[in-house]
Amino acid sequence: MKRKIGLDLGRKTCGIAISDPLGMLARPLTTVRFAENDFESALNQVMAIVKQEAVDDIVLGLPRHMNGDIGESGQMAIDFKQLLEEAMQVTVTLWDERLTTVAAERMLISADVSRKKRKQVIDQVAAVGILQSYLDRR
Repeated sequence: MKRKIGLDLGRKTCGIAISDPLGMLARPLTTVRFAENDFESALNQVMAIVKQEAVDDIVLGLPRHMNGDIGESGQMAIDFKQLLEEAMQVTVTLWDERLTTVAAERMLISADVSRKKRKQVIDQVAAVGILQSYLDRR
């Protein structure tokens, strides 16, 4: 069975989480970094990971406002989904990611992770939240 990855896309970073082979548990994998709004570079790095890890599904966080509207960041995720689908033969699912970064931050603070270390892993932890909620829903 192939793995699934979760993505928490930002303007300069993309946190990536990966599932176990059974698709039950998500764990942090890496954070890819790219020049601000250079989504072509982000796409190339994500594609390399998809191939390396034998991924068949991608779950991409869709940021929404609390009222459900899609803003600039949400449109960025929708556009990135289209780039992924055009570049690869893989299923990309948009997943509501409201408050995942906030939850990740709180979890890291409660675990007494230093501010510097939190900055390095926050995107990965948010991606775990996105992917795990998707896996739990299935």
